[in-house]
Amino acid sequence: MVTRRITLTVAAAATIALAASSFAPASAGHGDHSRHGHHDAELRTVVDGLDGPRGVDALGHGLTLVTETDGTFSLVIEGRRGWHGQHKHGRYRHTREPQVIELGQLPTSFAPAIAAGKHGTVWLLTGGGAPPEDDPQVASLAADEPTPAAGATLFKWRPGWDAPVAFADIAAYQATDPDPYDLEGVPEDSNPFGLAALDDGGVLVADAAGNDLLRVSRSGEISTVARLKPREVVTPEGLPGAGTTVPAEAVATSVTVGDDGYWYIGELRGYPATPGTSEIWKVRAGTTDATCDPESPWGACKRYADGLTSIVDLGAGPKGIYAVTLSKMSWLAVESPTPVPGAEIGGLFLVSSGHRGHHHYRGGHGSHGSATITELVPDQLVLPGGVDVAGDPYIVGPVFGPGSLMKIS
Repeated sequence: MVTRRITLTVAAAATIALAASSFAPASAGHGDHSRHGHHDAELRTVVDGLDGPRGVDALGHGLTLVTETDGTFSLVIEGRRGWHGQHKHGRYRHTREPQVIELGQLPTSFAPAIAAGKHGTVWLLTGGGAPPEDDPQVASLAADEPTPAAGATLFKWRPGWDAPVAFADIAAYQATDPDPYDLEGVPEDSNPFGLAALDDGGVLVADAAGNDLLRVSRSGEISTVARLKPREVVTPEGLPGAGTTVPAEAVATSVTVGDDGYWYIGELRGYPATPGTSEIWKVRAGTTDATCDPESPWGACKRYADGLTSIVDLGAGPKGIYAVTLSKMSWLAVESPTPVPGAEIGGLFLVSSGHRGHHHYRGGHGSHGSATITELVPDQLVLPGGVDVAGDPYIVGPVFGPGSLMKIS
């Protein structure tokens, strides 16, 4: 791997050159990822040496945006392989190493979500609450950025800008739009987690604390697209009240725009984090004030799939929706003070509609509506954080510690 830190001026020039052909919402689609089939799919590393990568937007043509724990956002240029030169036994194989070009940084202690919009725009989204000022990671950035990036905020960056600029205050909006189905006593809470750019210059934001999907227009106005209601789940074994049925919040973590133009929402499932109870919802583009109701899943917000666990990101391709699960055992197993063997193993699933609803992944739970769910590269992903599709699916992770940008081909 070759990693280069370059000036923002040079980075901007490189980005501008790429923007005209490449910077578009990832959800627009970049070809058929399934040409290799699923059974012989191979996971390979595009570039390693990343620190807790989570945000990913595959632009096509070997270009991918990624974010890291310290708020750095970069452009990854894949290595190229081909034939070059001649010798008596044949031609030399020439390989160009991948490059990581740092574009900028938001001083934060958790990797922001990222999406490429129109005309070279890069959108970045911070979660709820700014990092504490005594955080050593924040202190190390103090020379360049004296204050942490605002929490629960949508930022905008363009080539040539010195730093991202705050564009929309998600927390302020959520304070005026409380969650009517809140179970934790903080209906105005906000923790925006997922991001998708729209063709009209706006963006979609999935708020994990507000349990809703928001739309931010290109002028910065915010509106509510859909609210996700809690679901009755059975408390897993090993937890207090095991076997009892309790309500659990949806926790909207992710959003993508399908090739069919619909907006898709992924959910984590709140405590007790029962495996197999995470759903994917779909709403028609332009929808406002819809309700995603597990008890009545066929209204303006329709259930697309069921039976997944701890979804943290969605991506879209010609064959359907890709869902990343942080852990196939659930996020609660990951956070358990007592190590749970295998809890770190996450998954990437292709969820496609129009079939008979048989799941093809190991460890599946529950029903899944009319969707077919296929696990890709089973048991090879450790705490994956994000996915996007540009010809092939691109994945980043682990979300904590040393990580990589990977692709399935």
